[in-house]
Amino acid sequence: MKIVRFLANKKTGYGIQEGESIRVTQISPFHGLHYSGVDLRLKDVKLLAPCVPSKIVCLGLNYLNHAKESNAAPPSNPLIFLKPPTAVIGPEDKIIYPEMSKRVDYEGELGVVIKKKASHVTKEEALDYVLGYTCFNDVTARDLQSSDGQWTRAKGFDTFASIGPCIETELDPAKTPVETYLNGKLVQKGNTADLIFPVRDVISFISQVMTLLPGDVIATGTPEGIGPMKVGDVVEIKIAPIGVLRNYVS
Repeated sequence: MKIVRFLANKKTGYGIQEGESIRVTQISPFHGLHYSGVDLRLKDVKLLAPCVPSKIVCLGLNYLNHAKESNAAPPSNPLIFLKPPTAVIGPEDKIIYPEMSKRVDYEGELGVVIKKKASHVTKEEALDYVLGYTCFNDVTARDLQSSDGQWTRAKGFDTFASIGPCIETELDPAKTPVETYLNGKLVQKGNTADLIFPVRDVISFISQVMTLLPGDVIATGTPEGIGPMKVGDVVEIKIAPIGVLRNYVS
């Protein structure tokens, strides 16, 4: 099932995407998927980021080959950092290249959308707290990341957390391909089977540190192949069966 959040007639709503139509729900998916009786055509709405997170918890160096290309040792525990909710954009939106950076990179990732309040959950029960999965672009000002020595500024600019196009509820997070395309060229190709810390472990670990709330997003880390974008580029994160998250660098 593909859950979308959309803008139509100057109002936002949630719905279930079925082909080229959307079955509108009465309330948010975090309170139940109750059909309103209204159907919209996909072409008549603007898709938004599929959730409104209170926080975005990201994983650093969670693929071995990405750690190698970053000349970093694999972490002994999940390496987590935060992106602010003000960084969120949706599909087809613009990634704004900040004036203070000379290199902005793409990082294609699988995003996990939390369904209900999660605190101190076990690995065995972790997936019970997941609504579904989405595409995520952990946009990074690479030069600022290197110069600062910590990642808040480099990862936290407005438009640096692209999410979408939907929340897919039927997906195996233990074996999911993750691809990134830059101007139509494949630049990243990974699979969550290669995660150092799998999704179950990550959810449990984070929940020991901070309470996860409905709509929060966990970005599970990027595979090897990170690289720079420039103004005018088109970047796409493709994850089957979720779809394609497309954004434009401006």
